[in-house]
Amino acid sequence: MRIVIAGGGTGGHVIPALAIAHQLKKQFAAEVLFIGTARGIETRLVPQAGFPLELVKVGGLKNVSLMTRAKTMFDLPRALWTSGRMLSDFDPDVVIGVGGYASGPAMFGAIRRRIPTLAFEPNVVPGFANRLVARWVSLAAVHFEETCEYFPRCKVTGVPVRAAFFSIPAKAGGAPTLLVFGGSHRHIRACRSASVPFRREHRSGDHSRR
Repeated sequence: MRIVIAGGGTGGHVIPALAIAHQLKKQFAAEVLFIGTARGIETRLVPQAGFPLELVKVGGLKNVSLMTRAKTMFDLPRALWTSGRMLSDFDPDVVIGVGGYASGPAMFGAIRRRIPTLAFEPNVVPGFANRLVARWVSLAAVHFEETCEYFPRCKVTGVPVRAAFFSIPAKAGGAPTLLVFGGSHRHIRACRSASVPFRREHRSGDHSRR
């Protein structure tokens, strides 16, 4: 089995993509190729994980300056052509789009070639790249039931977690540690409020910071 995983940019795209790649390799002995961009974190994490990475030159279209949008539109035809050539050379059985700049061109290339596609979407509201291809993908794997409103063919699968997460040694003694991270100040405050019962029960282990 040959799989292309397209997308990246941030850890939110790349980390789940690597978890998917490792499981496919372990369970199906799949040969996995990543397609990303030179500006994303995939340039460091994917080779470290032992997977090949091909790069396309493409930028953002959403929430960017007019100049950046114009440059992206100029680069887009070449990105579509480059992604298509990579797909033809690798001849994958499935293309998985995980969101991010490189996801769109590769997914459109796969759809055009009638290669089965899977859109992975962990957010309630899909990202821009996944929304663009939503109506044409063979299937979407999502974390929230509500996200299926955006995809005609959808399955709630949850978010894959790397095996290394489950091999972290247990903390010796003391109270459990609660980690709250990510989001805006409003979201952090909401998480801190929700954690109050936990902190009251394990007050000796409350290491929250302002």
